[in-house]
Amino acid sequence: MNAPSLEALLPRGADATSDAILDAFLAHCRARGLTLYPAQEEAILELLEGRHVVLATPTGSGKSMVALAACARALARGERAFYTAPIKALVAEKFFELCRALGPEHVGMMTGDAAVNRDAPIVCCTAEILANLALRRGDDARIATVVMDEFHYYGDRDRGTAWQVPLITLRDAQFLLMSATLGDVTTIVEAIERRTGRPVVSVTSVNRPVPLHFVYRETTLLDTALELLRTERAPVYLVHFTQRAASERAQDFMSYEVLTKEQKGKVKEALARFRFDTPFGKDLKRWVHHGIGVHHAGMLPKYRRMVERLAQEGLLKLICGTDTLGVGVNVPIRSVVFTQLCKFDGDKTAVVSAREFHQIAGRAGRKGFDDVGYVYCQAPEHAVENLMAQRKAEGDPKKQRKLVTKKPPERGYAHWDAQTFERLIGAHPERLGSRFEVSHGLVMNVLARGPDGCTALRSLLRASHDSRIVQHRNGRKAVSIVRSLRDVGILELTPGGPRVHEDLQRDFSLDSAHGLFVVEGVLTLDRESPSYALEVVSLVEATLEDPRAVLERQLDTLKTRALQRMKAEGLEYDERMAELERIENPRPGAAELYALFDEFRKKHPWVRGGLSPKSVVRDMYEEGESFLGYVKVYGLARSEGVLLRYLTDAYKALVQTVPEGLRTPELEQLLEWLGTNVRSIDASLLVEWETLQRGETPAIDAASAQVSLDEDDVTADPKAFAVLVRNEVFRLVRALARKDYVRACEILAEDGEDVWTPERFEGALARYYESYEVIRTDPVARAPRFITIETEGRLWRAKQTLLDPEEHGDFLLDLDIDLDRSREAGRPVLILGDLGD
Repeated sequence: MNAPSLEALLPRGADATSDAILDAFLAHCRARGLTLYPAQEEAILELLEGRHVVLATPTGSGKSMVALAACARALARGERAFYTAPIKALVAEKFFELCRALGPEHVGMMTGDAAVNRDAPIVCCTAEILANLALRRGDDARIATVVMDEFHYYGDRDRGTAWQVPLITLRDAQFLLMSATLGDVTTIVEAIERRTGRPVVSVTSVNRPVPLHFVYRETTLLDTALELLRTERAPVYLVHFTQRAASERAQDFMSYEVLTKEQKGKVKEALARFRFDTPFGKDLKRWVHHGIGVHHAGMLPKYRRMVERLAQEGLLKLICGTDTLGVGVNVPIRSVVFTQLCKFDGDKTAVVSAREFHQIAGRAGRKGFDDVGYVYCQAPEHAVENLMAQRKAEGDPKKQRKLVTKKPPERGYAHWDAQTFERLIGAHPERLGSRFEVSHGLVMNVLARGPDGCTALRSLLRASHDSRIVQHRNGRKAVSIVRSLRDVGILELTPGGPRVHEDLQRDFSLDSAHGLFVVEGVLTLDRESPSYALEVVSLVEATLEDPRAVLERQLDTLKTRALQRMKAEGLEYDERMAELERIENPRPGAAELYALFDEFRKKHPWVRGGLSPKSVVRDMYEEGESFLGYVKVYGLARSEGVLLRYLTDAYKALVQTVPEGLRTPELEQLLEWLGTNVRSIDASLLVEWETLQRGETPAIDAASAQVSLDEDDVTADPKAFAVLVRNEVFRLVRALARKDYVRACEILAEDGEDVWTPERFEGALARYYESYEVIRTDPVARAPRFITIETEGRLWRAKQTLLDPEEHGDFLLDLDIDLDRSREAGRPVLILGDLGD
């Protein structure tokens, strides 16, 4: 018989006293066979008494149980609690943990990409979600409890503002701030006490439930990993600092037996219905069936979650990844191996900080499984090779004289050795400093409060954890932002105070100065131009952070194509090399965009950064490619997650910064296409939440199957599927327009004996080319009026006009779309019946 959930034990209403809530929580712990540690007990008692708590205890010491107690207190008292975390994967993990303890009907999630049960009394979200809510509503948000997990992100250069905003806006909330690597937080504690008038209690401990054993290795990484497997110190997390290195290392281990035959059978059974339907998925499938996982931000979310689940079931022995698992994701690890101690921080390559080191090292040691966790650090590769060469030359003077030592890499390297490792082991995390920044989004969110917006903005700036000098500087910047928003018509200055223009859509948002540039830039474009929608996309793309991995592969592909063409044309080597040097990534309208931005900077001299024109969304749209098609075209198997994240950011930027009044039907069509592509890639979180709602506990096999079947059922939403159908049909049109009949055949599905071959396409289009020179593929040709789709039953029918230069429209593609085969394939399956007039 299963033990009752915590939610079933909680008192309600007038009965929800501190003692009654504590009794319920302790009963829940006993039912699960758990005994609280002293630090847990102290923190929970302080929370139940209504005090703020800063919880600084090592990884594995049960901070999540303290967070659960805080959320349970809010639920029992009929109040609302928010649980924030820095990354979506951790938000999702905490979401499901709270669902199991407090009931899925009481727990919601918001990550910016998706929202589940958002009005629930307990909400898990990224820090930015809570920050925006706090800015817009302040104390009116009526949030009684805030749990901030991995609170050391307060000191993050780019995201620190989001972690500070709730502390200086939600004066009535009770805070639980948690991290294993906080360092000195005296300044933060004093600021919270001044702001809220409520005492803050710091609960600290250095005692780990599973102690760590540190070892410096001067052997090859392969030897280290194989020894750990032999001595049963797996699961092993091999920490790399680039995604490429993680994937390459996984491939290196494929020559060794990592799992037994029986263990391989369990993996095969667990993944029997999981779909590995992307290029990277094909590699990952081979690795995980061999007992080797890969985990990094460049992967699709469904793959990361699959690896996490396999690891939780003990079915992976080696996990090659980046430092993403250092952010609290619950993957049980016995041994952590640092492949190096230096990383590129965005500016330079440097030795990792004490905080980064302890965050990652702290993942070693599984409570309830291990008596000790192991942390290994590899010596630099060149140092290992030199040591091995010296050992071989020992006792041989001739070899010793000829010995040439290998030098360290000139790029991407910062020196570390055993002393560096020892220093990091004993080092305390660096002090957290304020990273508060004033942005357009911050100003707009606060002013959205209405008549009290200006007062609230002044109060916010004065409450920041900065010196008076910095506060005054932030104040001047805020004034400049308000004026610029007024000048462009986003803000209206009324007697009641500034307010956002009523013609802007409800979800209009400016996250940066570049968002304001987009608004101003769109106003300069000609809405009557056939290319208006694409010009808007280029404008937005120029303001987004470069997806470097995508752009590098894009450029490599363009150069490869050019080289093949030049070789076929017989160009000499020197000419070919000179031509290749001139090739760059496509940057539509770059000159006009730079000129526009120069004018923008004259009006807003405080704006930082510049533009980066590029074409990823536009290229994908013009080529008629789906997400998976684009990955294949440019060889982005190792960067699928990077592409998905970029497309998501582009979609959000288009929706939130382009006013609805400036959207044309063509732009709306493009937005619908982009949104559908993004949403169709990964819906695993929603699927699992629905599973929990039905009262089921998803095990790895069931959950994996449901993620595969539900997520990949592209036919489930007829409207979204119709968008995918239009896109796939246009891919076929583009192939025909280029006379790439081989590609056209690849797009179509086989239909018994009625097979389309390149020769058949050429013959069928002969009559067309007798009358017209080209098939149009411009934005007009893609208009919805040139395609009709009959959506009844499981066999849809589509008619697509091949648009000729005179727009006679007398040639059609007559296609069937088999929904059952489409569901199985994970994409629209097209069957061409006829092509002609």
